[in-house]
Amino acid sequence: MNKLKSYEDLIVWQKGIDLATNTYLFTAKFPKHELFGLVSQMNRSGVSVPSNVAEGFGRKSREEFKRFLRISLGSLYEYNTQLHICHKLGYLPENQYIKTQSLCLEIDKIINTILKKY
Repeated sequence: MNKLKSYEDLIVWQKGIDLATNTYLFTAKFPKHELFGLVSQMNRSGVSVPSNVAEGFGRKSREEFKRFLRISLGSLYEYNTQLHICHKLGYLPENQYIKTQSLCLEIDKIINTILKKY
């Protein structure tokens, strides 16, 4: 962590930003009755993933960074559950679902690797 100048240098943060922005783009096409349901939930949990990485980095403490990475991981699992629900409801095309699942898996692996090594 001390070699990096900013949380923006972290690949996990960059991929989290991709997750959050892609989520806003595809949830904008969801049915209007989901605006205060899945749309709101997915957008919040998607934004929470990179936000917690950044907050943890900013705490300048190894233990705090790890704690916020665990929170980010929890948000990722919450997001992934919502993604499954959207897919089952037919709100996402198959290719978007697979692409987003793959990104979630990448983020999961990176966070768990950092937690094990750091």
